[in-house]
Amino acid sequence: MSKSPLGQPPAPPELNMTFEDAGPPDAPPPASPKKSLRANTIIVMLGTLGSRLSGIVRQQIINTFAPALTDAFTVAVKVPNLLRELLAEGALVNSFIPVYKTLDPQGRRELAQAFSGVLIAVNLLLMAAGIFAAPWIVDLLLASNSNVDRDLTLFMTRMLMPFLMLISLSAIAMGLLNADEHFRESSFAPVAFNIASIIALILLPHSATWLAFGWLLGGVAQLVVQLPALNRFGLLPTPSLKGHPAVGRVLKQMAPFTLTAGARQILNVYVTSLLSNAQQFPKGTQTGYSNAEALFTMVNGLFVVSPVLAVFPRFSQAAAEKDWAQFRALTASTIRTTTFLAAPMSALLIALAPFAVSMINLTPPRGVQELDKFAAGSGILFGWALALVPWALVTVLLRTFYARERTREAVTISAIGFVLEVALYRLLVPPLGLIGFGLSTTISGLLMTAALIYLYRRAVGFPTREVTGHLLRVVPLAAVSGGAAWLIARALPIQPGFILTSIPVLALAGGTGLAVYLGGALALRMPEVAAVTRRLKR
Repeated sequence: MSKSPLGQPPAPPELNMTFEDAGPPDAPPPASPKKSLRANTIIVMLGTLGSRLSGIVRQQIINTFAPALTDAFTVAVKVPNLLRELLAEGALVNSFIPVYKTLDPQGRRELAQAFSGVLIAVNLLLMAAGIFAAPWIVDLLLASNSNVDRDLTLFMTRMLMPFLMLISLSAIAMGLLNADEHFRESSFAPVAFNIASIIALILLPHSATWLAFGWLLGGVAQLVVQLPALNRFGLLPTPSLKGHPAVGRVLKQMAPFTLTAGARQILNVYVTSLLSNAQQFPKGTQTGYSNAEALFTMVNGLFVVSPVLAVFPRFSQAAAEKDWAQFRALTASTIRTTTFLAAPMSALLIALAPFAVSMINLTPPRGVQELDKFAAGSGILFGWALALVPWALVTVLLRTFYARERTREAVTISAIGFVLEVALYRLLVPPLGLIGFGLSTTISGLLMTAALIYLYRRAVGFPTREVTGHLLRVVPLAAVSGGAAWLIARALPIQPGFILTSIPVLALAGGTGLAVYLGGALALRMPEVAAVTRRLKR
């Protein structure tokens, strides 16, 4: 796809829209009976909310297991997760949908059949290779003086390898449903994963075998709940190894994405190895990292990824039609919406990180390892909260490149960013400790944002004035709301560490911070708060 020669024109009227009214004011109604972008966004956000909340419950139950077991499980589950991002969720959605949208109905069916057959074959080979190479992979993930049990990690790694196939098949189903804007089943599929895992974790013994089995059972549930919808909409493919010309286009888009996903996995491998260093971090740090990750991904998934996922098919459609005015309008509205939601969440997580991590603990920390696990989760979440807004911008901007099939540019910036992040970890984590993770992620996110905006502006013109003006309002306002929440939490005679004592602090301090933020947004007459108010009234 060639770059547009367009420069950056004055902001068109449609750049002042939100998800509430995305699209030019005089645009005709869509020809197909698809839901509105607002309805799609609400469905995806509700599905994400259900997924993240049930994921928190799942993490709470996992935390009742022995720290030595949960540390080993946290490392072991990374192995199929490293591979699934290379082949499944991110790569498939960002590479498959733009190509799929350019085909006629028959071509779409043939592409789905051919691509699913290729992906299944590749996954079978990788599963076998992963089981065979598990000892080498585990040694790569763990430090030589590891605070994690190597033999237990190796056993669970081999047990969890089939999860790669389950999540890849689920990703195919999700990609097909999302491409046709059927978001309900795909958005709630992760809820099925969590519910099945929770039931298994409650009913089965607290052992390595059953902990891994519960995870696999969740993967089966996530796939199965999407099959009726695929069948109902005529999208259920029959996997085939028969070739299709569009498969090459998808693989061409996936190849550079695999490069950036690979760079991100280098980062994940380094972090896992770093956290397992017994000289720098105590036992329980891996589990603390997982707890912080569960909370951060809940916030990021709900307020950033969900709106972007809902609008991505529209980005792809506008790019296919070369409607660059609409494309810029969608970019501006998506950035405004995601950062309006992400900024206060970032500030509140910074102010209330220990109390937020306490939501994972069903019992007060007891013993040194339990205290270390809690401290690690609090420190890591505090640092990551700093990165929420920069990475909201990165998330939106990357999708605009994938939609235009400018994958090479996007993944080059991403790969450089992740390599930079590894270098920053090596530079900042030893002297600063756990907060060094968040600072490194924030710096790399800011630099990636600047590079992506530069390339976007050269191609189709970037709505700089509107985005900059919006950020200059929401970021300071969020900082004030976070300060108000911190002062309330400091004034309360309650210590973090236990879910029941932390809920009142989060409700009072967090509620105060949100009230300050929304009050300021109303005073500034920001259009996003009006959209939120209308939704609350409904």
